[in-house]
Parts: sequence; C-alpha cells; structure tokens
Amino acid sequence: MNDTPKNRVTLLTVIGSLFAGWFGVQSNANRERDFTYGKASTYIYGGIIFAILFVLMVWGIVQIVLSAAGVE
Repeated sequence: MNDTPKNRVTLLTVIGSLFAGWFGVQSNANRERDFTYGKASTYIYGGIIFAILFVLMVWGIVQIVLSAAGVE
C-alpha cells in the first residue's frame, strides 16, 4: 500500500471530507482517497457527531432569536 503523506487520511482530511460531503461539494479525488485509505467507521461516527452538532447549533440559534424577540 502506498501511504504517502498525500494519500493518508488524517483528522483534518476527515473533517474536510465531512464538510464537503455534507454540502455536496466533495471532489472526486478526495472521495477516492477516502474510500481507498479511510475507514468507514471513522466517517460514520464523524457524520453522526457532525449532525448532532449541527442540530444543537440550529436549536441554539433559534433559542437566541426567540429570546431576543421576547417569546418565552
């Protein structure tokens, strides 16, 4: 296996791939790297964590807006 630094999957590349995949802008080269050198469980767990953080962020923003509008 050719694990050159360009082909290795690091925490930053996983996070970048999750963001790109979430918004639908993942490049074909990165997708191939992820499927070739990455583990599916890493992306599954990362996707679940990312989805939970996204929901919590939206909920928090809604709470701030409702509080600012005076709605209890």
